[in-house]
Amino acid sequence: MAIITDKHEIEAVQAKLLPRLINEWALLTAGNKENWNTMTIAWGSFGDMWWKPVIDVYVVPTRYTYQFMENNDWFTVSFFAPEHRKDLQVLGTLSGRDGDKVAKTSLTPVAVDNGMSFEEADTTLICRKLYKQPLDPKAIPAKIMKDNYSNMGTHTLFIGEIVKVITK
Repeated sequence: MAIITDKHEIEAVQAKLLPRLINEWALLTAGNKENWNTMTIAWGSFGDMWWKPVIDVYVVPTRYTYQFMENNDWFTVSFFAPEHRKDLQVLGTLSGRDGDKVAKTSLTPVAVDNGMSFEEADTTLICRKLYKQPLDPKAIPAKIMKDNYSNMGTHTLFIGEIVKVITK
């Protein structure tokens, strides 16, 4: 296991993770070891904000994970080898409101710093929430609204400073 906290090393990791986020997905997890939830994410962005390496994640307020993002200053984003794709599908389609959806996967929750991740993750980003802002539906092109949003409302953007990367 390697732990990366140097800003320049984190930036190098960011460049490698964007294609994985888009093509292989990841788990966004918020809360603490007593009370947390996770959800699959398949898009977002990496960059630099206020001279800090960041990840932007988006959560619809109707998702159970949203309340955990709202009520916690920390979150994790965890990446997995392709053999865990089915686990990520389960965690992206079931709601934690309805029961222990993680129990329906092969994943093992583990506490990390100020949040939760999974033993099977090959890379986990420990993120401090820096900013949040609901997306303005009036500012989203009509075709994107039509193709991506029904009655669920638009996403809220959360920007997290990547303060640590844990890799296997």
